[in-house]
Amino acid sequence: MIKMVGFDLDGTICDSLPMCMEAFMNAVIPYTDHELSEKEIVSTFGLNEAGMVKAVVKNDWEAALDRFYENYQNLHDMCITPFEGIRELIGFLKQNQIIVPLITGKGEKTCEITLTKLGLNQTFDDILYESEKYRCKKENILYLLEKYAIEKDEFFYIGDTLQDAADCHSIGVTCLSAAWAEYANPQILKDCNPYTFESVAGLKKFLDIAVKQDEPRNW
Repeated sequence: MIKMVGFDLDGTICDSLPMCMEAFMNAVIPYTDHELSEKEIVSTFGLNEAGMVKAVVKNDWEAALDRFYENYQNLHDMCITPFEGIRELIGFLKQNQIIVPLITGKGEKTCEITLTKLGLNQTFDDILYESEKYRCKKENILYLLEKYAIEKDEFFYIGDTLQDAADCHSIGVTCLSAAWAEYANPQILKDCNPYTFESVAGLKKFLDIAVKQDEPRNW
């Protein structure tokens, strides 16, 4: 029996990564000695925004961070709705008494901006953010399992990256890989994780079966 389903945010709930990339690039360009490549930016993912900025800006990182927050707020009109079917999926889980936390790589400030823009700021039972110093998604998942007395086989995590799948595997929980964003590469995710879904509807169908199981099981 599934008792908790956690969600990632960027690329899972909404198509926010292009906007995040643009806001970050525009914010740090005046404070770096070269134009950052997409690979350099992606390498900072998993830290919160302060950690991302500090990873590439050595001087005046506070000014760069302020500029990022301003850009992020202004650019968010690029992304004002969740992916189709996400609201219904969360509603379905809650109707079945499933605990639904958000476990995101974002920091608190940008997460609040995004959830407000999407109209989801009162949706999640818990919200856990990333650290500026290290990637702590695994620790956050384990914290929630202990807090709510949930067994590992009663929990699913929905995330869109290879790192999400690897983190879940390393602590013995199941990742349901989200491959429905335009920039997603479903085959790469499938090679790492057989539980990969190319549509929210396909994931909902899977979860509809899972939540009806009478006994906990290993998926």
